[in-house]
This record gives sequence, structure tokens and C-alpha cells, in this order.
Amino acid sequence: MNIVTDMTINTRRKYFVNIFVFVIFLLLVIPVFAKIDNESIVDVSVPKLSEDEIKGEDLYNQYCISCHGLNASGKKGKGPPLIHKIYKPNHHSDMSFVSAIRYGVKSHHWPFGDMKPIPQITDKEAYKIIKYLRKLQRYNNIYVE
Repeated sequence: MNIVTDMTINTRRKYFVNIFVFVIFLLLVIPVFAKIDNESIVDVSVPKLSEDEIKGEDLYNQYCISCHGLNASGKKGKGPPLIHKIYKPNHHSDMSFVSAIRYGVKSHHWPFGDMKPIPQITDKEAYKIIKYLRKLQRYNNIYVE
């Protein structure tokens, strides 16, 4: 054995270990991004949020994200995007959101089925969620008062 042979073997070993680690990384990361992309119904850009809007986002993530998706972009097979022209204030007022939260709502715009009431959300929390949603709507150019 000489030094050149040992270096070549060590270099090869490092090369294959690096490739192996990279392949494992891809196998773990790609499905996560593919799943996120496949679930959203619309693309939503997210602006810088105020403290109150962040509180609304936190509540949204606690109660709404499982059906309405990340940043209210909708979730295939689960629920509609709330960042959509159908939910402009001149078509769905803030009170209609509160009513949907309190009493649920019959499906009438989308084929996702009825929304059940979410009684654990207080009116105060509902308005924080709505403030967050309206900010996203404005930022995505679908907000008309």
C-alpha cells in the first residue's frame, strides 16, 4: 500500500458517503414539498403581518388550516381557499365568516361539503382570524370594501 492508493480510497469513500447523504436528503425533503404543493388550491402571497394579524394567523393555524390550508390557500379534498374573489367583503361580510364559525354553513360555492360549527372559537378570536384573512386578501388583490 502506498499513500496515493490510500488517499484515493479515502477520497472515493467520502465521495460516496456525500452522494448517499444527499440522496437520503432528497428522499426526505422532496415528498414534503410535493405534498404541500399538491394540497393548495390557489397560490397565496403572504405580507408582513402586524401583531394582531399574527395572532389571527396563529388562531387560523390552530382551528382552520386543516381544512382551508396553509395561508387560506384551500386544501384539495378538504376545504376551499378563503383567499378567493368569492370571499370579498362585498360578497361575504365579516359577519358571514362569524356565522359560519358559530353555526356552520351549507356548501354552496364549492364541492367540499358542509362546514361544521367551531364552537370553541370565541367572537373575539373569530375577528382576529378575519383580520388576518382580510390582510391576505388585500395583499393578493382580491379585497374590495
